[in-house]
Parts: sequence; structure tokens; C-alpha cells
Amino acid sequence: MSRASLSSSLSSTEPSSPSSPFGRGFVEEIMKCVSCHEDYKLGNAGTCKECYEEASETKEDLKREIEDLKSKIGFLRICSPIDCNNNGPSSSNGFTDVVLIASGEEDGDASVHAHKAVLASRSPVFKAMLENEMEESRSGKIKMSCVPYDVLQSFVHFLYTAEVVSMDEQIASDLLVLADKYQVKHLKAYCEKFMSSKLNIENALMRFAFASQHNAQDLLAASLSIIIGNMDKITKRVEYKELVEEDPRVIVGIFEAYLAKQVNTAASNHSALPNKLASVAHASTRDLPFF
Repeated sequence: MSRASLSSSLSSTEPSSPSSPFGRGFVEEIMKCVSCHEDYKLGNAGTCKECYEEASETKEDLKREIEDLKSKIGFLRICSPIDCNNNGPSSSNGFTDVVLIASGEEDGDASVHAHKAVLASRSPVFKAMLENEMEESRSGKIKMSCVPYDVLQSFVHFLYTAEVVSMDEQIASDLLVLADKYQVKHLKAYCEKFMSSKLNIENALMRFAFASQHNAQDLLAASLSIIIGNMDKITKRVEYKELVEEDPRVIVGIFEAYLAKQVNTAASNHSALPNKLASVAHASTRDLPFF
């Protein structure tokens, strides 16, 4: 096709734009800005020039704010006694005024030094313990029953830094128990999130029982979701049969949730609800020892 013919074809299908710097017959496509919804020319990266410049300024402002927050956190951060101990003998106690003693240990090697002010500010249980004339307040020693030394170290370190240096499922489980006992909500949520990320068919049932015992609602919901979605496999597992004998209330809770889901599904599908309820009820109760 000749140039003249091509030009004629374009002119016949697209309106001309006399003001276009690219000549007659060229059409500049107009788009809507995703931010302000004003018109802009195609090629401006999804936003008009004004919004793009404003976004760039906002990005730089946010960077400065983040750096400022990091600086403040670094200034306000209290050195964990575990960190201080690693810095040498001169800073071994760091002006601490209370000692937490690990389970079954009385010697100094199995204890963690801390500050009463920090413990009281992080845990209402520690606060009540240290404010009142209890033995722990007078002696400056707190015996942590059933708490291994490594778990105690991780617990105290979190109270100072909001960090767990080396997290695994066992540590997360132990720390969640401590967090629940001493009402350290941030640590409890931290452990629940980690344990929820490790859920599968193999451990969901025991995690559900664990979460029920320690009122860990997020972990409970995550475990229950996996259990309900795999009931045919879950009910064949050894731990399921053990729970039926040892803690039937946990099993009842699972089947109540399962039944509720089946009812909702049946109602939404406009199926024969009475028949569905009967079949679900039969399936739900046949494995329980008291039916």
C-alpha cells in the first residue's frame, strides 16, 4: 500500500487532530488518571503529571519518616540482658534488679537477669507480682515453673526487643504457653501467627486441642479450617481416636463447627435441609463415645 493510500485509510477511520505535533491524521489517546480521574495523555505511566510528581514527593516523605522511626526505635530500644551478657563481664548484669530462675534450677547459670520495670510494663501478671508484697518482690527472684532455660531466655529477650532470635514450632508452642500465662498479648499473637503458618493435615488436630487449652483464637480458627476441610482423613488418624477418649469436648467442638458449616452450605444451595441435617448428624455422632 502506498503512503498516500495509508494516509487516506487512517484519515477515514480516525478523526484528525490538527493540533497534534505529529501531523494530520495522528490521534493521541486520552486516558483517565487512576488517582484524580482527570484526563491525561497515554504514555504518562498510569497517572497524570501532577499526581506522578505528588506520589514521588510522598514516597520520599515516607522514606524520611521510616528512617526517623528507625532512629527513634534504636534510641528507645532497651538492651536485652541476654545481649548484654554477650558483650562481656563489665556489662553482665546491666543494672538489673530481678532474677528469673528456670525450671528445676537453682544455680546462677540457669537464671536470667532482668529489670522489674520492664517486666511490669510488658506483663500485668508480673506487674501485680512485683508491686505487691509477694515473695518475688521481696527476694528479687522469680521461679519460672516448667520453663526450660532456653525458653526462658527467648521469653525475656522478647520482652525487651519484641523479637525471637531462633523460632521453631517447639519454641513457638512453649512461648505461647508463657505468653498466655503472663498475658503478653503481642508475643501470643506472634506465636499464633507462626504456628498457623506451619499447619497441615498431620498436626491440625493437635494444634486445635492446644489452641483450645490456651485460648489462642487465631490458631484455633486456622486449625479448624483445615480440619473441617479434611474430615474424612482427620477422623482416621490415631490422634483423633486418642482425643475421643482423652478429651471428647474438643471433638464435640469440632463437630459443632462442622455441622454448622454443613447447614450453611445446605441452606445456600437450597437443598433438602431436613435430609441433609439427618445425614450430617449421623456422621457427626457415630464416632463419639457417648452416642
